[in-house]
Amino acid sequence: MTHEFVSIDWDDRQISIEYRWVGAQASAPLLIFLHEGLGSVAMWKDFPARLCAATGCRGLVYSRPGYGRSTPRAPDEVWGPDFMHRQAEQVLPALLGALGVAAQPRWLFGHSDGGSIALLHAARFPEAVAGAIVLAPHILVEPLSLDSIAKARDAYLHTNLRTRLARYHDQADSAFWGWNRIWLDPRFRTWSIEAELDAIRCPLLAVQGLDDAYGTLEQIRGIARRVPGSQLLELTECGHSPHHDQPILLTEAVDSFLKRHRLSRQLLAK
Repeated sequence: MTHEFVSIDWDDRQISIEYRWVGAQASAPLLIFLHEGLGSVAMWKDFPARLCAATGCRGLVYSRPGYGRSTPRAPDEVWGPDFMHRQAEQVLPALLGALGVAAQPRWLFGHSDGGSIALLHAARFPEAVAGAIVLAPHILVEPLSLDSIAKARDAYLHTNLRTRLARYHDQADSAFWGWNRIWLDPRFRTWSIEAELDAIRCPLLAVQGLDDAYGTLEQIRGIARRVPGSQLLELTECGHSPHHDQPILLTEAVDSFLKRHRLSRQLLAK
């Protein structure tokens, strides 16, 4: 895999962001992939390329600060409960500006924490976002999520999870503890983005696996109550990663969603 890097100004410093373009030519619709709480460019594997090939999109895949080969989190850097807001409202716009695509209408494809970031970005920049697909997003904190994240902490301390994550992150500790500590921080238990969802104006496809250990169907059903016209996809035999567990069904649903709403945008533009 070819790694590319771009520098952005964020949090009073210059940081390096790892990114990769996949799929069609630059004139194709732009689909931005937002990874999960322990994800990175490499952890998506070949799914973005396969999805873009199926849908005719140009994909932008990147690792957030602290992940993959992007600038790692400093050892004394502690993320606050607003860490996803900061990614949605500061880091992503800075990245798009640095890559020269800030003015291009964007479609968002977010998984888990990345799904929450996609929702927050769509709410903050409603005129810039053409549509969003969110997989296993979090709109509030559930006891199920905290239980599974506590188990992940135990696995990181006592199994080979750290070694496995090191295949996808230059500094596994940066990725893991940045995510894990804030999710298990008592301040985070009341975290919710439900009110922000009211500002979303774009088409929205929300996907949840019925066997997800990190969230219940309330996560996407809560979206539907706040965002009229949202399309929900509830997948059987599917855990927290629909793009791994049910890639064919997911790709078909995303392709249908994109075609329908891209046609609607074209008709409205005439």
